Amino acid sequence: MAKPGSANFEVPAEMRALAEKSVEQARQAFDGFVSAAHQAVSTADRHAAGVRAGAQEMGNLAVRLAESNVAASFDFAQRLVRAKDTEEMLALQTEYVKSQMAKLNDQAKELSQQATKLVTPAA
Repeated sequence: MAKPGSANFEVPAEMRALAEKSVEQARQAFDGFVSAAHQAVSTADRHAAGVRAGAQEMGNLAVRLAESNVAASFDFAQRLVRAKDTEEMLALQTEYVKSQMAKLNDQAKELSQQATKLVTPAA
């Protein structure tokens, strides 16, 4: 029984159907947005993992090259202190400088190639 002074208000079926359709469309739009957001986060994470791995490779390469250079310097120093005269010392120095210049050239190429490899997937 209706209360006195209150009107019976009934939502028309067409209005209810339109409202339900609108809610469903909004839900689908939101689900699409959430799906796109998940995909964007996943893509960013994959990219970041690739960058981290590349940076780690670059760091490992730099350490390996530094170790090689330091080892060559110690080897040179050892041979230098065993030199019998100034002439032998100069020959050792000349040989060391030539070999290090060639080695540094090769190392620069290797570092450049690694840096290019690191940057190329990101571009």
